[in-house]
Amino acid sequence: MRLLLALAILVLSPTLAFAHTGVGHTAGFFHGFEHPIGGIDHVLAMVAVGVFAYVMGGRALWLVPLSFVAMMVAGFALGIAQVEIPFVELGIALSSVVIGAAAALGRPMPTAGAMALVGMFAIFHGHAHGAEMPADTSGLTYAAGFVTATALLHLIGIAATFGVAKIIGKYGKLAARIGGAAFALGGMGVLAGWF
Repeated sequence: MRLLLALAILVLSPTLAFAHTGVGHTAGFFHGFEHPIGGIDHVLAMVAVGVFAYVMGGRALWLVPLSFVAMMVAGFALGIAQVEIPFVELGIALSSVVIGAAAALGRPMPTAGAMALVGMFAIFHGHAHGAEMPADTSGLTYAAGFVTATALLHLIGIAATFGVAKIIGKYGKLAARIGGAAFALGGMGVLAGWF
């Protein structure tokens, strides 16, 4: 818990300078940081990636979130370049449904397959970040903001799942799978317009 608090303080610190005039780089970081946490569809998907990584275990614990971040940056580049990707909003909404369901099923899957699964959905998220980037914002600082927020959400998913598993003990994996199902249901709620 202390580690999460320290990370949150570290990540949020640059936004303290946002009130200073003429600090465009900080504004870019802030806008990028707030984009993933500003929509329930993004938050559900990114925390679900952390839960899925926990369920997969082993090297997937860090490779799955890393794959999401890397492919999100690729999608961001496509969004900035105004390359059309069909059904971006649907892809974003489906991401928590599919990733949460994969965690809920808990079936063995090659790490490369798990990376490909989250990476495919990350392209939609990244494209949205690129397409919705404010025109007067630095792309580099904006990207640093949304990458930081995304990594933090993945970390929250992993840490929360580890915490619950530690409390529950031998039923930790089952609790993680139930958490995955909850994220899948949340994504269905987004699709249905409940959120």
